[in-house]
Amino acid sequence: MLDLTNCNILDLIAHQVGNQTNDEELILSASLLNTEDSHLRELLVKYFLYPFENMQEFYSFTFSDEDFTLNPLYQYATSIFSEKDNFKMKSESIAKHLYKIALHPKIKSGDLFVVTLENISLDGEMVNALGFFKSENRQDFLKLNKISKEFSLKYDKGINIEKLDKGCLIFNTERENGYILSVVDNTNKGNEAQYWMNDFLGVKPINNEYHQTNQFLGITKQFVTKQLDNEFEINKADKIDLLNRSVDYFKKHDQFDKEEFEAEVFNDSNLIESFRQFDKIYRNENEIELDDNFVISAPAVKKQARAFKSVLKLDKNFHIYIHGNRDLIEQGVDKDGRKYYKIYYEEET
Repeated sequence: MLDLTNCNILDLIAHQVGNQTNDEELILSASLLNTEDSHLRELLVKYFLYPFENMQEFYSFTFSDEDFTLNPLYQYATSIFSEKDNFKMKSESIAKHLYKIALHPKIKSGDLFVVTLENISLDGEMVNALGFFKSENRQDFLKLNKISKEFSLKYDKGINIEKLDKGCLIFNTERENGYILSVVDNTNKGNEAQYWMNDFLGVKPINNEYHQTNQFLGITKQFVTKQLDNEFEINKADKIDLLNRSVDYFKKHDQFDKEEFEAEVFNDSNLIESFRQFDKIYRNENEIELDDNFVISAPAVKKQARAFKSVLKLDKNFHIYIHGNRDLIEQGVDKDGRKYYKIYYEEET
């Protein structure tokens, strides 16, 4: 669990990182930012840290051949944690690294903040942290000025502190395992956006109960929504039922058992065999390592459950939400060829 209540900013600097493919410059700051104003510090803490408050998935550094010690940011972080001097110079190296790898023409230029922080509680342990925060989107805002009874209206562009585009916190713990990191990427919509997680940071999820639960539910959703139609004749109501049963299994159990899950959810030897083949291929293609038995993470179930759609859309006239017993809904075709669903219920509310 992450507690940022008593967190305090130590050093802060900003660099402007353009896209060299688009002939944009890297502009390095001449000095650290002054954060002595207490209200400014409050705003910065809100902007930098609030997006991390409810994060449940954590990461560690990786690199080629899994030797995380070769990761440039691992080396910069270790240097900053070990030596308090030359923070400015080290932050410049980090900005240069981002400038070097952000080559896709669609990657936006932006302001890169590098900051050191103290008094963060991570699972009860008080740690310091190194943060990288990139602002890629400037927004228009109005400013109304008043002098005596005269008003003037101006406009400008600035950073919306309610929305962090990209961020990373490196906690000064588990150094021997590649540190523990928390990552935010709110503009990750295209392949080019993967640069923050993969090319710049170079991280992989820590294989804990949250990651295992999240990944397995994700694989199940992909199987039901993308694969089943290729092998079986199955209607949408039955797909929704399988998704509901998958989530229900994780909600009702504290411990995951793969064979038990397959029997309870799919309850058919052909479906189970198909799922096992899909699961194997999906894990290999996406380099995912999962155990067949693990402790279930309730926060991961809650997150994935929001993505499991239980709505049956019929033309543009009706939406049927299926939350429970699949036996209470029947599908058919009348004598005129019109498709229908018959729904049974006991009480109308």
